[in-house]
Amino acid sequence: MKSSENASTSNLEIAVDHGGVDAIVRLNGRIDVDSSPDVRDCLLAILSGKQLVHAVTVDLAGVMFIEASGVATLVEALKVARHRQIRLHLQGLHGSALRLFEVTGLLPLFETIHGGKGVA
Repeated sequence: MKSSENASTSNLEIAVDHGGVDAIVRLNGRIDVDSSPDVRDCLLAILSGKQLVHAVTVDLAGVMFIEASGVATLVEALKVARHRQIRLHLQGLHGSALRLFEVTGLLPLFETIHGGKGVA
């Protein structure tokens, strides 16, 4: 069964697709201090929810800008996921968002998926 939920703030659109034991969170726009709480609420609801998930993919292909608050939100989600033994993947990381993860040294903490296939 596949379900989709949509939420949006002024800077960011969030779409969630549930397929079996996997969830994909598609983010489109800017992840900044205003939109980070929405991303956090969405990810924590999935990771802590009643519906059992084995893997969560955060698709960042539509993200053109991410602030430190957004990176902190993703790191927090990764900690929760690991504690609950759920795999958290980042997909579509590119441009300045990718550089921010590289410069901060956080990229190796996350499993990344390129082009939707394979794990780097």
